[in-house]
Amino acid sequence: MNSIEEQRENEMYEAYSNLNKEESDKPNARLAEPMDVDEYIATLPEHIREDVQTVRLMIRMAIPDAMEKMSWDMPTFWEGRNLIHFAAHKNHLGIYPGAEAITHFAARLTKLKTSKGAIQFPYKELVSKHVPLITEIAAWCAKPVE
Repeated sequence: MNSIEEQRENEMYEAYSNLNKEESDKPNARLAEPMDVDEYIATLPEHIREDVQTVRLMIRMAIPDAMEKMSWDMPTFWEGRNLIHFAAHKNHLGIYPGAEAITHFAARLTKLKTSKGAIQFPYKELVSKHVPLITEIAAWCAKPVE
């Protein structure tokens, strides 16, 4: 793994580690053992499951050569390196593309809550408003690292 990949992996871990683990009804708080992406989505509350599945399918279409796996207890798209993660939370879907993606798309993320390597997409507008941007971010993340 080169230093850029290591840095990105560390950013993903940091973003995930800083999530509020005190929310007992957050889906990630209930993960007790390893599971695959299908099982992860199946554990989600019914009212968000379909929207999260839509995001998953759109990311898959944007980066069709990427393998799906669980990493850091989150669905992850991987192609020689972790490209992008997502995780369901109580009021939003977290997308974890890394700090470089946040910087690259900053002008289009101004109305969303972001951190060093994460973006929060509220469920109420997830599919109707944000899926195209999430798809574009995923495709950007799959570009070769320079």
